[in-house]
Amino acid sequence: MTNHVHLLITPETANGCIGLMRDLGQRYVQYFNRRHERTGTLWEGRFRSCIAQSALYVLACYRYIELNPVRAGMVDHPSGYLWSSYAVNSGMRSDPLISFHPEYVALAADPSKRHAAYRGLFEQRLPPQLLQEIRDATNGGYPLASEVFKRTVLEPQGYRTEPGQAGRPAKSPEAAYVLE
Repeated sequence: MTNHVHLLITPETANGCIGLMRDLGQRYVQYFNRRHERTGTLWEGRFRSCIAQSALYVLACYRYIELNPVRAGMVDHPSGYLWSSYAVNSGMRSDPLISFHPEYVALAADPSKRHAAYRGLFEQRLPPQLLQEIRDATNGGYPLASEVFKRTVLEPQGYRTEPGQAGRPAKSPEAAYVLE
């Protein structure tokens, strides 16, 4: 995209995404600044992310990401966007930088059938409610998952599963001061 990037990443460790983004933010920014003789930050703000429960949600995230240039009016079809993985996932080209998520691989055992199944995912638009769920979860930093998965898997591990309250926490009554 012109002002942001979407990545669908399955980390090998719990802090894999955080480490990747930290290193990218440090090393790439230093490289970019040296190369272009500039200083300062390169990114507008911190990265945003969410855990996506497999199957329905991971494939929805594929579609969300691949259709983003279409929604932005940059191309008519995701295959027209050079920086998209759509061409690889649909069998139009190969790219050694892209590794396939198990949910993508599960679309079909045969690669040509998998490519066709992937292309078929794009014959219908993402439901607006699901689009909003993806945006809210990513921006809010909470999981994109079913309520059962949140309650039984994530909450016992200490994950925040719902959006928090905006703003600073209210002061407790004991912390209030009375001025006379």
